[in-house]
Amino acid sequence: MTQQELLNEFLSLPPEAQRQLMDFIAFLRQKYVVVELASQSPDFDLINDSFIGMWSDRQDLADSTAWVRGVRENEWSRSHD
Repeated sequence: MTQQELLNEFLSLPPEAQRQLMDFIAFLRQKYVVVELASQSPDFDLINDSFIGMWSDRQDLADSTAWVRGVRENEWSRSHD
């Protein structure tokens, strides 16, 4: 369907149907702008960011799961004493 045919189809609709179609187009435009923005790559370079890996030399965080478990046990046991 050409753009002119699409316009003719739109203009052949009653005013209420034209309004509904315009609302639907606005809805689709809004929906796909969000998807488009989400798929764009970020403006920063995580691989070379100094924040990433800033604690890599800490020996107490080598096993992060054990570290978190220890902190939780320590904090939770103190709150119930």
